[in-house]
Amino acid sequence: MELIALRTFTAVVDEGGVLAASRKLNTVQSNVTSRIRRLEEELGAALFFRSGRGVALAPAGRVLLDYARRMLHLERESGAAVRLVGDGVGELRIGSMETFAALHLPLALKAVRARHPRLELRIETDTSATLVNKVLTHKLDCAIVAGPIEHPDLRFDELVIEELVLVHAADTDPRLQPLILFREGCAYRTRALAWQRASGHAVAEAMEFGTLDGILGCVSVGLGWTLMPRRVVEQSAHTADLVVQTLPGEISQVPTGMIYLAEAPPMAALQTLGEAVAVATPS
Repeated sequence: MELIALRTFTAVVDEGGVLAASRKLNTVQSNVTSRIRRLEEELGAALFFRSGRGVALAPAGRVLLDYARRMLHLERESGAAVRLVGDGVGELRIGSMETFAALHLPLALKAVRARHPRLELRIETDTSATLVNKVLTHKLDCAIVAGPIEHPDLRFDELVIEELVLVHAADTDPRLQPLILFREGCAYRTRALAWQRASGHAVAEAMEFGTLDGILGCVSVGLGWTLMPRRVVEQSAHTADLVVQTLPGEISQVPTGMIYLAEAPPMAALQTLGEAVAVATPS
């Protein structure tokens, strides 16, 4: 099997169709179709069910997908491992929670770029649960998530301890207001819901937002309450309109760190990133 065929196969899966995959790969649809056809002929099995313009994985395709991702990841790892022995060129795909990206990541990335100037950095933000899955499926080289994370295939290097605080607007009682939080998969969401239940809040409803500024903006005008890292609140443009309350340690203390595959070869840039976060984070 050629790597370009596996790369095309995973692109069709990730993008949901041949047309979208061709755009991602910067090629024409006929090339994508022929590569998939040759791959199916080589394996002697249909990889997709086709219906109209869409595709769905056939049983053989589901089996191949895991192997394809692992082989493509090994290709990137081997190239990166060899290149990083020298000046450090290639690509580093970093995932991060939005709160961490806003607070700690800029200075850390600046340090990585200074030490590894030829390394291309790709950054994406998402919930901790989604980031863990993307590292496990080789879509990211590492990710900054809320821990602790215990998984046999992952390493978790603790970088900082974030303090979660209860945040609401002045002259409002959070016990009588809805919770405002990130979407499913956010580690802070899990703790906020647990705190809501433990505190016996009269209002059990919740509102979801996809952005940090959206959450704090709504809290600042009295639409609800949330849990957020203290440093994030202190640096927010809405901080003057927010009231911060300290929480018990079992809720407030959140170990935050970097995850990566346990069997991945060492990458100098990951060590640089971890060291830079530690330096950029005030004690």
